[in-house]
Amino acid sequence: MEKSQKIGAQIYGYTVCLVAVITFLLSVTAFVNAIIDLGDPIHSGWNAVGSPSLASYENYKMDVLKSSLKTDDASKSTYVPDEQTLRAMYEAAKSDKILSVRHSSNRSMIISGILIFICVVLFVTHWRWMQKNTKLEAV
Repeated sequence: MEKSQKIGAQIYGYTVCLVAVITFLLSVTAFVNAIIDLGDPIHSGWNAVGSPSLASYENYKMDVLKSSLKTDDASKSTYVPDEQTLRAMYEAAKSDKILSVRHSSNRSMIISGILIFICVVLFVTHWRWMQKNTKLEAV
């Protein structure tokens, strides 16, 4: 009976260590991705389908003008914003994207950092516990 309890304890200990290592690797990946996204928030992630490009003002302007031409066919009413309005729209969209990516990246870094810490603590404590059990069995 005691032998099966020792085997169960070993399986539990090694399983916790394995799960901690896998979670650690996934969390490090998410942490690195968040750092990369913080470095270039405009080009991070995916843009919504049909949303104008924020890579430059000229790209944004062309995308907005193209989308206004597509809607002209259906409604026959043409509204093309002037240069100042387009520039203000671009700056607002760019600022929103940067703030959104920063928030998302910071959240991801905090969550991943906490998970990394928990994984390290779980792994170290269970690994030491397993080593103590192995030494006790040898005696």
